[in-house]
Amino acid sequence: MSARPNFILFITDQQRFDHLGCNGHPVLQTPNIDELAQEGVNFDRFYVASPVCMPNRASLMTCRMPSSHGVRSLGVPLAHENVTFVEILRAAGYDTALIGKSHLQNVTDWAAQIEPPERREGYAQPPEDLAVAIRSGLDAASYQYEQQQFWMQDHPKVPTPFYGFDHYDSVLRHGTMAGGDYELWLKNEAPEIMPLRGRENQLPHDYVCPQAIRTRIPEDRYSTRYIAERAREWIRGRKGNPRPFFLMVSWPDPHHPFNPPGRYWDMYKPEEMPVPAAYAANDWEPPEYVRIAERDRARDRTLGQRAGYSVAVSEREALEARALTCGMISMIDDAVGLIRGSVKDAGLDDDTVQIFTSDHGDHLGEHRLLFKGAEQYDSLTHVPFIWADPKGAKGERSQEIAQTQDIGTTILEHARVAPPVGMQGVVLSVAGGAGREAAHIQYETQRTQEAFGARPRVHTIIHDRWRLSIYLGKCANELFDLADDPGEMTNLWDSAAHAEIRSRLIERLAEMEIAVANRVPLPTAQV
Repeated sequence: MSARPNFILFITDQQRFDHLGCNGHPVLQTPNIDELAQEGVNFDRFYVASPVCMPNRASLMTCRMPSSHGVRSLGVPLAHENVTFVEILRAAGYDTALIGKSHLQNVTDWAAQIEPPERREGYAQPPEDLAVAIRSGLDAASYQYEQQQFWMQDHPKVPTPFYGFDHYDSVLRHGTMAGGDYELWLKNEAPEIMPLRGRENQLPHDYVCPQAIRTRIPEDRYSTRYIAERAREWIRGRKGNPRPFFLMVSWPDPHHPFNPPGRYWDMYKPEEMPVPAAYAANDWEPPEYVRIAERDRARDRTLGQRAGYSVAVSEREALEARALTCGMISMIDDAVGLIRGSVKDAGLDDDTVQIFTSDHGDHLGEHRLLFKGAEQYDSLTHVPFIWADPKGAKGERSQEIAQTQDIGTTILEHARVAPPVGMQGVVLSVAGGAGREAAHIQYETQRTQEAFGARPRVHTIIHDRWRLSIYLGKCANELFDLADDPGEMTNLWDSAAHAEIRSRLIERLAEMEIAVANRVPLPTAQV
């Protein structure tokens, strides 16, 4: 038995806090994750650092905020000068492995959507190598390992260590067209599956919600099962190995497209799903970004089939998306059960901390929206977090505020490994820390949007019963009372009765922004 604990971090993609049985979903069955919660501490107030994949996953790895590690939005790879907590564990003698989705680098070769600067007549333009204020080198070959062009080579293999992981079985992108090592495995082990992939090859169905795809891929060849089996194989391979380990098991589901395979497709019915409040709230005055989304969808009903950002949906579409999402989560829950069984069979369960979380949420019909965007609603920022230590508390629920960037620092503390200077996560109470007073969230996107403006930014604080968000651009700022208005339907920003709390929250947000301004690199001399 290892003198230091092992860690398994289960992470899903785009799973809201309330989409677990143990977190109160009235229909969804997640017995294996619920069992994990009974074996540990389930956090009721866990938030992301940024409600979108790449920035939040970079915050997970670096224990720092997007403004500090540099992955402010989708499309920015995590620069190698950032130290990850996985590298620190590895240096302390841990074996490290990532099986599934990384998304620390770009997974497409699509051109950036940033509008070029205006060229002014009579002004000399800087040369290409001086056109951006910081030289980055982010177009180097070492940042292309998750793009399709890398995987089109003969016998591609990502060099390790990869951000601290000595073992990496990759699953890139989402749905039936997932790539990386998973796609190579399909080609070698089940070539008959390859022609079944894609929207154009799906089974017939009557669902109308955007990106509902009834895949022909059987359950045992779907990426969720592939990840589970690779994880089980890695755990079995540790027989007789006395070294402690950190294993991250990362599923690309339940992120859209909504394509649960086999029996998971019709495991849940749309009519069983809770109806989001916005569809019944006749007196609700939607914010401008919802009104624009509804107008755009009315003009183009196919918009949601290609969009990755928030789109307006009907009640029927929302309920269908919810039912299919539940099917995808149930498949993940079954996979969690398989992996946990392998941990027990290997005799590692008494010395392994098992953790469950997600990288951000999905509107799933809240405020009549689907997917995710610059909006800062609880449905996007609030995710599950379960910490199950076999030697720690059991069956507890915590009201402690915690965030994604705190996961790595808490793991390091529990492993008795000192963090590097400059990490910004705090140690949570499960590892003897004090947690945090408020959540601090940063969001940016490169895509100009009518409601939000060019390259919109929004920073948020969640403190006590309040959520305050300040938008840089066109969108109106927001203040919500999460106790009296948990659905975030009434914006109190302009309320005279709430002027004092608004001022206090703005001041606290400013303090938090100052606190996460980089203090690294360190000075090299006194003067």
